[in-house]
Amino acid sequence: MFFGWLKKYMPRGIYARAALILVLPILLLQLLVSVVFIQRHFEGVTRLMTSAVNIELRFLVDTANSATTLAGARRALGRIDGPLEIDTVLPANDVVSQDILPFVDLTGGTVIETLRAGVSDILAVSLERRSRVVVWVQTRHGPLRMDLRRARVSASNPHQLLVIMVVLGGIMTAIAYVFLRNQLRPIKRMARAATDYGKGRITPFTPSGAVEVRAAGMAFLDMRNRLERQTQSRTMMLSGVSHDLRTPLTRMRLGLSMLDPQDAAPLAHDVDDMERLLDAFLDFARTDAEDSLEPTIPSQIIADVLADATRMQQDVTLGAIEGADDEVGLRPLAIRRAMDNLIGNALRYGTKAEIGVSVTDRAVRFWVEDDGPGIPPERYDEALSPFVRLDPARNQDKGSGVGLGLSIVADIARTHGGVLRLGVSERLGGLKAELVLAR
Repeated sequence: MFFGWLKKYMPRGIYARAALILVLPILLLQLLVSVVFIQRHFEGVTRLMTSAVNIELRFLVDTANSATTLAGARRALGRIDGPLEIDTVLPANDVVSQDILPFVDLTGGTVIETLRAGVSDILAVSLERRSRVVVWVQTRHGPLRMDLRRARVSASNPHQLLVIMVVLGGIMTAIAYVFLRNQLRPIKRMARAATDYGKGRITPFTPSGAVEVRAAGMAFLDMRNRLERQTQSRTMMLSGVSHDLRTPLTRMRLGLSMLDPQDAAPLAHDVDDMERLLDAFLDFARTDAEDSLEPTIPSQIIADVLADATRMQQDVTLGAIEGADDEVGLRPLAIRRAMDNLIGNALRYGTKAEIGVSVTDRAVRFWVEDDGPGIPPERYDEALSPFVRLDPARNQDKGSGVGLGLSIVADIARTHGGVLRLGVSERLGGLKAELVLAR
């Protein structure tokens, strides 16, 4: 349960996790060294140094107490406080009520503890000033104030070790992070190449890095090459089948032209259906084989599609053109074929269609709406499958086919790293097909 709770707060990126792996051990090591070394070593050194100073402080206190008069005590203290490098004031009128210890002082507590253990009748100890130690002791002539350098009772600048540890730890962490980033960079390059390939782009990629990362890169290249060969083989096979079948169809059409037109009409209609089926198979096979990504203005594709529809006297209108009119990397021929399939589908089962495009920073969205009977929402996934015809949803008498129209469009969307979404047209009441492409 603990690891399950901890997993929610762990970073998800590989760089953040690598940084955590680097920084966490260094921090733990520094904390351990700080506790073990500083607390023990510096406290031991401070206790020894303070104990040596206690001898001088006791001597000053004994000297003040041995004098019979206050003036004699002052003269006696004045003769010895110079060589001892301790400033004395007798009597002192600035005695504090309690010990003063700064919030952050690594050895202050040890200093006060050792002073009180070694010198009797201490009234208070002040470490308010970092460089000085002030001790008030009760004598027979009143409070005696003794002021000495802090360096005499504790190791000077113990924080320097922490600073050195932090600075060196930061430098070593930065160096280790640079080396680790160079090891992780091939993984990110391979992930980028795989993402681009999923969007239909072939990104140059050379395996590099550690042996395991290089092996993964070589496996990715082999997989990509096999997929490319498989796609080319499929395209060549269906293209060859289409070419081989067109020859006998042409001979059949030539033979039918010599028959009586009334008798040959049904057979000619069958030949036309067979040619349309061949064209559909060929389109399904060549979805991304004939063109490459190039800078394209999406609104220009809509304008060309609308112009062709007007020339063919089809009832197609412009819905909207939204977003910036920027160039986007697209396969224009594939997008034109996808739009033609969607428009043909809309006009086959409806009376009019409406098209439009929306361009955002992350995606380009083409859509086609119609006023036909539509498709039930529970059958959207089935409609995108190849060789599927939804007879209850679509009137099959209005056109023949093998159920590849929407499959071709969905395949074109996948080659752009996008998706084909089906829905209900709010304006026309029929089917709304959205071709969403990642930028």
